Amino acid sequence: MKLHVRRPHLTLAALGGATAESVLAVSNLIADDPAPDVAKVTSGSSFYLAMRILPAAQRDAMYQVYAFCRAVDDIADGTLPRGERAAALEQWRADIDDCYAGKPRRSLAALTQHIEGFHLSRDDFIAVIDGMAMDAAEDIVAPDEATLDLYCDRVASAVGRLSVRIFGMHEDAGRRLAHHLGRALQLTNILRDIDEDAGIGRVYLPRELLSREGISTTDITSIVNDARLPRVCLTLADRARSHYAQSDAIMATAPRAQVRAPRIMSGAYRCVLEANLKRGFDLPRNHIRTPRSRLLWIVARHIF
Repeated sequence: MKLHVRRPHLTLAALGGATAESVLAVSNLIADDPAPDVAKVTSGSSFYLAMRILPAAQRDAMYQVYAFCRAVDDIADGTLPRGERAAALEQWRADIDDCYAGKPRRSLAALTQHIEGFHLSRDDFIAVIDGMAMDAAEDIVAPDEATLDLYCDRVASAVGRLSVRIFGMHEDAGRRLAHHLGRALQLTNILRDIDEDAGIGRVYLPRELLSREGISTTDITSIVNDARLPRVCLTLADRARSHYAQSDAIMATAPRAQVRAPRIMSGAYRCVLEANLKRGFDLPRNHIRTPRSRLLWIVARHIF
């Protein structure tokens, strides 16, 4: 479930409203500053509301994972030359290795404690960095289906795999939930952020779906302004709905306490998807936000 941040990406996109400064302690590759207070900078977001209901240890672990994701996401979406972004992400690989070696820099001490306490997998942290590296290496425009799915796995489902361990889910059910809910959230982000992504030179809609509608897969302006684009979006929305449905089926068989947070995230993101479908994908595509009252209602449904 990408704890995303802004990108259609790390269903950290929708999850947070934090600024780059809010994760300075984690994203700074040199200074050992204290860890950020993620709770303060995400209050009011769907991520904060979902994680606030967790027991203290789980909540802090999720905030630390979130801060990591924000830090690498900021690098990928930053303005540094691509070579410098690649080097910064490589430094993060070394930082994660140091966490697993038991010698983290000070700002990652809390994350290291949670890595040990919840048995978080190094491969999942590295997968998130790999996803950010895809954006840092080049602007993704109309990727093929396999590349898009790999991207979704890295920036969303890998975060989900870290999260379900923190939630205490059974390994098999947790991995399946991470697979489906991560992809559902990421596809929702992609559909929500079509114009925002185009503005920074990216289009995450898959090449095969665009080509099927006869849409150019090279010129960004042509893609996002094409009158046939809504048909592509509806196909992708159906795919997201299928992943939500499969996520629901998995959560229905899990202990309620283990899936409260992912149920809230699913509900919040599904509101975004349905609002975009109601608006439609023809121009102009006005940005839609979920009312806070709706988010609070979703939390109330699953808090007990």
